[in-house]
Amino acid sequence: MAIWNLLWLYILILYVSNGRMEASHKVYPQFQSLSAVNIRQLHHTAFHFQPPKNWINGPMYYNGIYHIFYQYNPKGAVWGNIVWGHSISKDLINWKELEPAICPSKHFDIDGAWSGSTTILPSNKPIILYTGVDSNGIQTQNYAVPANLSDPYLRKWIKPGNNPLIDPESGVNATAFRDPSTAWWLNGRWRVLVGSERNSRGIAYLYRSRDFIHWTKAKHPFHSAPNTGMWECPDFYPVSLSSKEGLDPSYMGKHVKHVLKVSLDDARYDYYTLGTYLTNEDKYVPDNASVDGWAGLRYDYGNFYASKTFFDPAKRRRILWGWVNESDFTQDDVKKGWAGIQAIPRIVWLDTNQRQLKQWPVEELNTLRGENVKMSHQKLKKGHHIEIQGITAAQADIDVTFYIPSLDKAEEFNPTWEDAQRLCANKGSKVEGGVGPFGLLTLASKNLEEYTAVFFRVFKTSKKHVVLLCSDARSSSLENGIYKPSFAGFVDVDLADKKLSLRSLIDHSVVESFGGGGKTCITSRVYPTLAVLDNAHLYAFNKGDETIIVKNLNAWSMNKAKMN
Repeated sequence: MAIWNLLWLYILILYVSNGRMEASHKVYPQFQSLSAVNIRQLHHTAFHFQPPKNWINGPMYYNGIYHIFYQYNPKGAVWGNIVWGHSISKDLINWKELEPAICPSKHFDIDGAWSGSTTILPSNKPIILYTGVDSNGIQTQNYAVPANLSDPYLRKWIKPGNNPLIDPESGVNATAFRDPSTAWWLNGRWRVLVGSERNSRGIAYLYRSRDFIHWTKAKHPFHSAPNTGMWECPDFYPVSLSSKEGLDPSYMGKHVKHVLKVSLDDARYDYYTLGTYLTNEDKYVPDNASVDGWAGLRYDYGNFYASKTFFDPAKRRRILWGWVNESDFTQDDVKKGWAGIQAIPRIVWLDTNQRQLKQWPVEELNTLRGENVKMSHQKLKKGHHIEIQGITAAQADIDVTFYIPSLDKAEEFNPTWEDAQRLCANKGSKVEGGVGPFGLLTLASKNLEEYTAVFFRVFKTSKKHVVLLCSDARSSSLENGIYKPSFAGFVDVDLADKKLSLRSLIDHSVVESFGGGGKTCITSRVYPTLAVLDNAHLYAFNKGDETIIVKNLNAWSMNKAKMN
């Protein structure tokens, strides 16, 4: 049975207080009506989805139109007054804002209409499942349906009187019970996951229903893992073993693996495993090489959270959206009006090695490409940087392939270097190496007082080479007191051809990078003071002993998308 899921990604903002992170759903009454209309235009994105004010998140495809629903505070810039904002698009790039789809109005959601998902029922009827919070903080799962199915934009949604559908029963943590997934159909019943936590064990509860109204909790959790904390925004879907083509969530063929993604509330990052869906037991078992929790695989090793995927039946693809989270926002940042944004929609599929997923920006993004410059067979000797001129460096799409003539000078890899982010912090873009660091200096000022470096370093062991991809924002801004982390992930590539590819999307305050053809992705949110608008520059650089060849480089100025 074909079902299409509405991506509902919700926005969570963390604040730093006395050196520690506070809870993501903490309400700040004194700031809930704080205006954020004066978003710094220097940092406002041009082709990433961003609300006109405050902060956001989410998509579904229905009758030829893409919908994004997002948690939204219409009165202020922080958590509180949560409604479901709603925008529509025909191409996933240009968006038109509609009135909110769901607002708190009933006893079961009076303190917020939180995250959820949408499923298309038989006879092409969409239905939203979402988490409502009552005045006591109890979280329940509720539903809403379109008021008028003949409206192509589905502007209005109603909440039937038999809500809530799913209450937290005995043994379930009623204040950590949220974010129902897209449902799937199997053996005469619908199934849906709800995220939870108990005694620091992350849990995905499974519920079943024959009619989508009466739900029963399975005896055992669908999957859980100790010491992982609250599992938010669970997402579960099949991926093909042999094709990049996306699959309907209810597809249960032989030649598939399944993906279970959870957003760890404690870590503020998204983690996923690949595994097997045991349909007879209604349980999920990760592959032996796929690890739950903090040491596991991530969609994105940077500012990226609360993601969901949806199946696009028009182009037979699975699309991933995530929120470019501001995990270390301060109250001062809120006053300045720095707003959350969405990462560019990405297609997602299983790598041929069957050990991880790969991602790539949707093809529709290419329609925004403008002026183009190319570079080929350009040598980058140690200490050199070459400016890529002829494009708008603050608003660009760069796709480059580097060639490494020799790997002999690669540094020895220490087996204790398991934490890629820590390794990047210790061996950043300013630390000379054997093979690398080499890559791009994005959003750079003319004299390199500011830049966000996206680069590779290559190490060697007795058996293989280890490739590190970094997005280092520590030199991104001269402004003090803002979050400027170094992000990194290892890239599982074979260097037999001595080539490494990198694509970076630069959008004023966002640098979204795809290494190794989409094997490792890193998104950074940055706030330069000098490298803005026409004063932003872009360079290719190398600080390693080995000369690097820019084999092929294509760079485009990006036009502005239509946003709300």
